[in-house]
Amino acid sequence: MKKVLIPLLALGGALSLQPALAQDAEALFKSKPCAACHNIDTKMVGPALKDVAAKYAGQEGATELLAGRIKNGTQGTWGPMPMPPNPVTEEEAKILAEWVLTLK
Repeated sequence: MKKVLIPLLALGGALSLQPALAQDAEALFKSKPCAACHNIDTKMVGPALKDVAAKYAGQEGATELLAGRIKNGTQGTWGPMPMPPNPVTEEEAKILAEWVLTLK
């Protein structure tokens, strides 16, 4: 019984943190220059974040790919407008990438 109960409790605890982590990631998004060009639901200068999530859904390595693009910038992925490098740490870029990939 203990073999089942402990992992279930750990999973329950982790799942209860998800809304808080999502709120933190959204706050991070809003505190960085990302929101000047991106919106969660609609295309602005850059693609809607939900469109980014849909494009990379289920792809292995998507978190690392997006984190690198967030931190270092990119060009040509969504059209001719370049995305400049962003003033984020590696950890912040990963948090943002993970959050984007959860959007539906």
